[in-house]
Amino acid sequence: MYYSEELIEEIRSRNDIVDVISGYVRLQKKGSSYFGLCPFHNEKSPSFSVSRQKQMYYCFGCGAGGNVYTFLMEYENFSFVEAVKYLADRAGIELPEVEYSKEAKEKADLRASILEVNKLAAKYYYVQLKSERGRAAYTYLKDRKLSDETITAFGLGYSNKFSDDLYKYLRKKGYSEELIRQAGLINTDEKQGVYDKFWNRVMFPIMDVNSRVIGFGGRVMGDAKPKYLNSPETPVFDKSRNLYGLNRARTSRKPYFLLCEGYMDVIALHQAGFTNAVASLGTALTPGHASLIKRYVREVYLTYDSDDAGTRAALRAVPILREAGITARVVRMDPYKDPDEFIKNLGAEEYEKRIGEARNGFLFSIDMLSRDYDMGSPEGKTAFFRETARRLMAFEDELERNNYIDAVASEYGVRKESLEKLVAKTAVSAGLAKPVVRPRRAEGKEKQKEDGTLTSQKILLTWLIDDASLFGKISSLVTPDDFTEDLYRTVAHLLYEQRENGELNPAKILDHFTGEEEHREVAALFNTRIRELKTKEEREQALKETILRVKSYSIDYRTLHLAPTDMAGLQRLMEEKRKLEDLRKLHISID
Repeated sequence: MYYSEELIEEIRSRNDIVDVISGYVRLQKKGSSYFGLCPFHNEKSPSFSVSRQKQMYYCFGCGAGGNVYTFLMEYENFSFVEAVKYLADRAGIELPEVEYSKEAKEKADLRASILEVNKLAAKYYYVQLKSERGRAAYTYLKDRKLSDETITAFGLGYSNKFSDDLYKYLRKKGYSEELIRQAGLINTDEKQGVYDKFWNRVMFPIMDVNSRVIGFGGRVMGDAKPKYLNSPETPVFDKSRNLYGLNRARTSRKPYFLLCEGYMDVIALHQAGFTNAVASLGTALTPGHASLIKRYVREVYLTYDSDDAGTRAALRAVPILREAGITARVVRMDPYKDPDEFIKNLGAEEYEKRIGEARNGFLFSIDMLSRDYDMGSPEGKTAFFRETARRLMAFEDELERNNYIDAVASEYGVRKESLEKLVAKTAVSAGLAKPVVRPRRAEGKEKQKEDGTLTSQKILLTWLIDDASLFGKISSLVTPDDFTEDLYRTVAHLLYEQRENGELNPAKILDHFTGEEEHREVAALFNTRIRELKTKEEREQALKETILRVKSYSIDYRTLHLAPTDMAGLQRLMEEKRKLEDLRKLHISID
């Protein structure tokens, strides 16, 4: 759905960010801003700042930042459209109606009907569990140490032994056979006719992130096969793009998910206080799962079964998560099979310790690789390191690759330089990019100089936001094009444009950027920590030094990137250098 920029801005301006965030975080006024404990990472001292003037928030601890839309997208895991709808409703603003095509309307109606049938089926299964028919299933769950509160929270149920029980119930409620079939709740064959897909099973409703029932998992009571049975793919259920327990885990404030294999593992972990546990739905982890996970966290602890199958599943999951930009760690539960069994025997505290001891996913895969080689023989070790070098090439980022080379070399008793050479040789043989080369000292110094200059640019942008009286002085000496980073330059252009129109609306500037990381970076530009300047003279000196650094580096940067034949450009830069020398002698006063 497309909403105009004017409407988006009206909705944002009608929802004061302090008022909205106060509904989630306890804020206290300090100076011109409000501070509280950051909801995006664990902290003891408040570093989460909310500015009514800027209509922005920023955490000086973890770097989370943005406007009121960004906050809801991060905290509630809303899409942008969902955030717009929520805030429009909060402000009493009526959004334009969505116009569907006939085909789209039919699909939307079918999805709504299936969700309705699933919800009714889940209620039916829950009632059956609490009835005399469900006594055995209820006893099974209690024997698995589940409390009544947990059973209710996850909506667990029972499909009884009559193989057409649910079908008859839903038909009496007025639902067609075709709809019940499309919901994946019945099957048909020549011998039995219509029969329920699930019967004599403990039922696990599968919910989407909005807690709508999209499917079911059923654990058989007895020895029948399969032991676990899931709903088929339907218009509302795609098992490769949904995770069991995500509707509850997404509200956890932990910065990582515990990724399990089964329903009972998730439920046992939640009951033990680990409310960030999720599981894939009877299938191996897919890129779709990884993309879904990345909406909520950037780190995953794989807590799969301890057997060979669980180890293989973890090894397959690690590169899938890494490809999605998610760090993976592996939790081992030896001598127990899975999280459920581990917690029953050793308790939550010991499980927390295992999380703390979790192995980095890549290093875990190297550990498992070493078991395939005779590490006691020179030939075996050589073959092992060759395969390790091939895997190290998967890290495109030079710094990350170097760090892993360091870690592997240290752990397996080989010189780092030797492993670097082997990675380089392997890369050349494979026709890939040249290996990592250590930067020379001069290059390191240049990097430090560049970082210091970027900090000066950030300080200047923060000053432009915080003190309206400085705009005239800064803008006469520094232009938006003097900001050398693309993002900084874009922000400066937007900010200068606002100032020249007599406006100051930092939150509106954020609407020009769509990515979460961009929102964080822009919020950081407007919230740079500036050392305390007590006197007017100190402020004037600091402002002058900052302008000089920004201007000097801008000239050097543009000179370095000037085309050799651009004589007019060279003359302009020479004139700017002359003015820079005049600027050094100039006194910049602050009224």
